[in-house]
Amino acid sequence: MERMNELGFYTLAGAPRTPRDLIAEVQQAEALGIGAAFVSERFNVKEAATLSGAVGAVSSEIGIATAATNHNTRHPMVTAAFAMTMHRLTGGRFSLGLGRGIAPLFDAFGLPRIKTAEIEDFVGLMRRIWRGEIVAGHDGPAGRYPLLTMGPDYDETIPLTFTAFGPNSLTLGGRAFDAVVLHTFFTDETTARCVRTVKRAAEEAGRDPGEVRVWSCFATVGDHLPPTLRLKKTVGRMATYLQGYGDLMVETNGWDPDVLRRFREDSFVAGFRGALDASATAEQLEHVAGLIPEDWLAAAATGSPEQCAARIQEQLDLGCDGVILHGASPDELEPVVAAWRKVRPASRFDDLPANPAGRRT
Repeated sequence: MERMNELGFYTLAGAPRTPRDLIAEVQQAEALGIGAAFVSERFNVKEAATLSGAVGAVSSEIGIATAATNHNTRHPMVTAAFAMTMHRLTGGRFSLGLGRGIAPLFDAFGLPRIKTAEIEDFVGLMRRIWRGEIVAGHDGPAGRYPLLTMGPDYDETIPLTFTAFGPNSLTLGGRAFDAVVLHTFFTDETTARCVRTVKRAAEEAGRDPGEVRVWSCFATVGDHLPPTLRLKKTVGRMATYLQGYGDLMVETNGWDPDVLRRFREDSFVAGFRGALDASATAEQLEHVAGLIPEDWLAAAATGSPEQCAARIQEQLDLGCDGVILHGASPDELEPVVAAWRKVRPASRFDDLPANPAGRRT
């Protein structure tokens, strides 16, 4: 079956019952022809290095990217070795994907908040280590290290992906990374602006903007799914984002901050403990649905499989190089993927490699 390297999915979307669900998901995604598996990280049973290794072990063609792990939760040599191991395990299908993390969670865990300069410095270290360089006496934003090296037997190029939200992150992505993953529930206007920001930053850095792939992270919730599940994947997921970083969501999309204020002041929301998409009942989510405007939820692929496929095309028309069908398992995505296969432009994506941050061929 022809592989569609313009499509991706997140394995173990949401709160999985067990990480072993990944095995069947990846195998089915590969059978469907989905091009890339993205691995998110949570500090529970979704540790990114372990999951990435599992994806690599049970697949033979699909691209793999962490989207995202954080550079400050492991020593640089541990991260470099993780990426190199994945690179060689998969024959070059792996991209190390980084992100800033969620500030309130970092504060609670005693982790320092991540700054732009730290990430850029870290990226430079990774590329040098993978090339087999000896990095001696490094003293920069990413930290002070007497010695960082794998030794001269290594000379590899491993693509890097960045999960970006605000303008500083988007610019950094275009300047220093090989691919950028956008956030879910971006309006069309926001998505197009983000693509322009990434590509412009790449060009200003003397890079070919066409070589920096931008992935839309697009909630895909077709009508073939049960109504209660659709409610969880739309209203529940949006509400969880508003819980965690609502101000950034509202500012980025140019939404009305008074709506966010009313959401937060709602007695149920204010007193709820935990993520709404993981723990709220269908009845509770029906209440939450009344707090979120329909146009906030409109930035998603919904309706029939054919309508979802048309929405995928719209994301590509906005300038994205690929679309992550977010928040759904391959089993749930099967009708949408089949509908997309029927209408995808012939030969448009022939130059896309399996690696989700790899250079066009």
